[in-house]
Amino acid sequence: MIGDPAPVDVPRVQRRTLRLLFGTQIVGGIGTTIGISVGALLAARLAGTSVSGLAASASVVGGALLAVPVTRIMGVHGRRPGLVTAYLTGALGALLVVAAAVTGWVPLLFAGMLLFGGGSAANLQARYTAVDLAEPARRGRQLSVIVWATTIGAVAAPNFAALADRAVGGLALPPLSGPFVFSAVAFAVAGGVLLVLLRPDPLLTARRIAAAGASATAPAGSPATAPAGSPAPAPRSPVTPTTAASAPAASTAASVPAGSASAAPAGSAPPAASASAAPADSPAAAGPAPAAPAAIGMRTAWRVVAARPAARLGVAAVAVGHLVMVGVMAMTPVHLGESHGDADVLRIVGIVLSAHIAGMYALAPVVGWLTDRLGRRPVILGGVGLLVAACAVAGTAGHDTVRLVVGLVLLGLGWSATMVAGSTLLSESVPVEVRPATQGLSDLLMGLAGASAGAASGFIVEAAGYPVLNLLAAIATVPLTALALRVRVLR
Repeated sequence: MIGDPAPVDVPRVQRRTLRLLFGTQIVGGIGTTIGISVGALLAARLAGTSVSGLAASASVVGGALLAVPVTRIMGVHGRRPGLVTAYLTGALGALLVVAAAVTGWVPLLFAGMLLFGGGSAANLQARYTAVDLAEPARRGRQLSVIVWATTIGAVAAPNFAALADRAVGGLALPPLSGPFVFSAVAFAVAGGVLLVLLRPDPLLTARRIAAAGASATAPAGSPATAPAGSPAPAPRSPVTPTTAASAPAASTAASVPAGSASAAPAGSAPPAASASAAPADSPAAAGPAPAAPAAIGMRTAWRVVAARPAARLGVAAVAVGHLVMVGVMAMTPVHLGESHGDADVLRIVGIVLSAHIAGMYALAPVVGWLTDRLGRRPVILGGVGLLVAACAVAGTAGHDTVRLVVGLVLLGLGWSATMVAGSTLLSESVPVEVRPATQGLSDLLMGLAGASAGAASGFIVEAAGYPVLNLLAAIATVPLTALALRVRVLR
């Protein structure tokens, strides 16, 4: 039996959570990017150029696969243990890469890069943590701020690589291993800060609020909540953010009579969340903890997503946007290298990719504002339009560097729109009990889609050329467009 929770100052807890996540995203983003930026170089030094690209791929695949156990931990124990586990796994991976550099053992290098993906898994899951307690009208903006924080780490990290390598010179470590020492420290710091300060846990707090609402509104003698870990029945009508359970569980929504005063919008704080509530960091602030739910696997998460049209759209938007972005971006440096000499190609590639990264992250808060202002589906469709425009510009640019820059900026903006709006829509379209599992499924599919696109893009360019790659990438958005036009979403 779950007792009534003590009052929780939800806005205060949310502000504190966002500040923590923003800071740890910067630190974790530096750790991730600084390692990825030299991972291929270290692999080339140890095993040759032919396998150097596999180092970055191993990190991407590792991040996707680690999303599964990390979100299982979150589903049972909350966001804090899951994020800490992901960061510490990334730190362990970084240390294994250093050991591989010392010993020259290539299998250890790739094992380390797989675990190094834990840092990416933590960075991706942080965006979902930002919306556990967010007001419905602010979810897009608050999620996008955490995405935007990654920009600082992504831009700053490459500049730390040489400094980090020199800083560990006294340890007699091989060249290019210093950045991974720095990554291990960054991940450990980010994980340690979250372990100590991310209290109360935002996901567990959202569950307590949902359980309290269900207890208060359930008819006498009826169960207040669904069994832990069981997905709520799929709605008969298309799922919308206002009808799908978000901060409250689906069972909560079902227990509130239509039109009653307690039928607040999904994800909104209950009346208990007042300014006079107990301090957010008080042990009793979140009330008694409900029994830990059973771990929810990917199969259950898949069924939950498949039963909810809005959730399907959110997952598809994230995965397809990532597939198109990675597929085109991965081969752009190769395409540039065909028309520029060695003296210029690195400088030009740096300019093009910097513009692309700016498109991905720099305007994320604007994308989040549009997601809340215009709605999730319009922003997803706008993102698809930007992706198609990017493919058209880049695919017809030839070797015109300016047009390629424009195309890659549009590609980044399209990715940002599908990522922010899709992630927001998914989070508010599933019950709180299964939210981490469905988010882990989304990140798994996103990572696998990106890895597949990156691997296939080389074969496509070799067989048919860079313009055909862009054409196929644009065609890949057609199913997402059809799904977005079919699903009715209120926001």
